[in-house]
Amino acid sequence: MKIGIYGQFYHENSGTYIQQLLEALDKNNIEVVIEKNFLELIELHEDIDKSYSHFSTFEELDDSYDLFFSIGGDGTILRTITYVRDLGIPIAGINTGRLGFLATIQKEEIKDTIDLILDQKYYISPRTIVTIDTVPPSKEFGVLNFAMNEIAVSRRNSTSMITVHTSLNDEFLTSYWADGLIVSSPTGSTGYSLSCGGPVMMPDAESMVLTPIAPHNLNARPLVIPDNKEITLQVSGREDSYLVSLDSRVHTLPNETTVVIKKAPFKINMVVLEGDSFLKTLRKKMLWGEDKRN
Repeated sequence: MKIGIYGQFYHENSGTYIQQLLEALDKNNIEVVIEKNFLELIELHEDIDKSYSHFSTFEELDDSYDLFFSIGGDGTILRTITYVRDLGIPIAGINTGRLGFLATIQKEEIKDTIDLILDQKYYISPRTIVTIDTVPPSKEFGVLNFAMNEIAVSRRNSTSMITVHTSLNDEFLTSYWADGLIVSSPTGSTGYSLSCGGPVMMPDAESMVLTPIAPHNLNARPLVIPDNKEITLQVSGREDSYLVSLDSRVHTLPNETTVVIKKAPFKINMVVLEGDSFLKTLRKKMLWGEDKRN
């Protein structure tokens, strides 16, 4: 079995759990490959007897990997997908911070988690990815022209709102006069979109949601659409450019650039342990309480 590991930060008190993970994998003779920068952070803080292989780019990965561990929070998983991309490698998120919707494996449960995974006591939750193209073509995005949570356009360096002219499959929908517009996947519905008043969607919903950011037109409401729609956005405003964010990655585009957003031809596979579920996480996250039925 071959497993990759990625993390962005070395959190306070996380060394114990990282060490537990590596020891559990070594005990089971798992081949471990760690992202280069994260490996350097581990070696800086921990005394590691074993020498680990590392990777630096997507090109160094292939379908020989059985699993990928993302150590951090939901934001770390959003970075992890830029390495995994369309390889289909299942991602297991180990949460070293607050409860997340994606990083659902608690750091205190690492030893038990390894046993469950090796016993294949988990299932795969495929997650829709959204992609962006521009007219005219832009070099801003390169091959990382996709997002797991959302793609959003927003105003730049100004308190003035922008107007986002929006079409679905080349049919005009409306013009949002707002701070911006979020195009969210079902996974992203619990993120930025939710904080702007958007609905929560189940991860397997075949939908996307358009959520305006602080709209001036009071009748502008979030809109759920089928995920087979192609969304075209044209932005105008007092500034000559606007911001486009793909999850946590931000770029600047000139106003004359048209954005085209649609569902990606591939999905990201998230690992969910037996006994866990999106609804269980939702109850905890939204403080709805546990199931009280007998």
